[in-house]
Amino acid sequence: MSTDLMGPVVFFADHTFRTVFFGTAVIGLVTGALGSFAYLRKQSLISDVISHAALPGTLGAFLFAVVVLQVHGRNMVVLMLGAVIAGSLAVGMAQYVTRVTKLSIDAAMAVTLSLFFGTGMSLMRIISNGAFPGKGGIQDYLFGNASVMTAADLWASIAVGAVALLLVAVFWKEFTLRTFDPAHSTVLGFSARIVDTLMFTTIVIAIVIGVKAVGLVLMVAFVVTPPAAARQWTRTLPAMVVLAGLIGGFGSGLGAYLSIAVGGVPTGPLIVLTLFAFLVLSLLLAPGRSLITR
Repeated sequence: MSTDLMGPVVFFADHTFRTVFFGTAVIGLVTGALGSFAYLRKQSLISDVISHAALPGTLGAFLFAVVVLQVHGRNMVVLMLGAVIAGSLAVGMAQYVTRVTKLSIDAAMAVTLSLFFGTGMSLMRIISNGAFPGKGGIQDYLFGNASVMTAADLWASIAVGAVALLLVAVFWKEFTLRTFDPAHSTVLGFSARIVDTLMFTTIVIAIVIGVKAVGLVLMVAFVVTPPAAARQWTRTLPAMVVLAGLIGGFGSGLGAYLSIAVGGVPTGPLIVLTLFAFLVLSLLLAPGRSLITR
């Protein structure tokens, strides 16, 4: 059957297509919702730092599993754990450099991104040239390949994403205060270091679950674009977080559907274009902020 005429019924009847659709939708929902905090704190570049740090984390976990543990290196839990650890270290490093030096946060993040990405590319060359079992397809973490998502990947993404959203729900008051009034948050006795660690850990988790599907190069769009679009329509943080999640989830699922239905179009880039279209519409039509009204 030609995919250029594929309708929703045929699409959702196929197990692989359903997995890609729901997998990317989950990624978009979680990253969109949690990216709101990075967006409001004007640290959206942190998503790029995390996604690039996920590469050496994933590859390092692969090598550790194969060489040290002597188990299958493509275990999703092992790879995800390595990516979360590396992403958290990258965020911590950027924050630490800002505290102890005169570098601004954006400069610190740029330096950290370059360091971790360079490490990741070195590890990729080592794995590519070595005789490591199960190394096929490991390069998907660089550019992404949503078509290789499995049911296990989908359920792992749902479980890990749920943990990140649960952390946000539990520490909602602390995250909100730290985002809008850091000084007042400190006066009330909340540790800036602990709150920042928890907040960025949730963002790390959100980004890590999407790297395999869309790649580290495009992951930043999933974190920045939905909150930027949602901000045009909302005035409160709860509304913005919910709407950013909905835009991220729906836009990602729609982009995945279009990439398969049209055929021959990479999933990740088309999702980014779909999310960008939502942003443009929001900038043009959102009441109170509409460029047309202004």
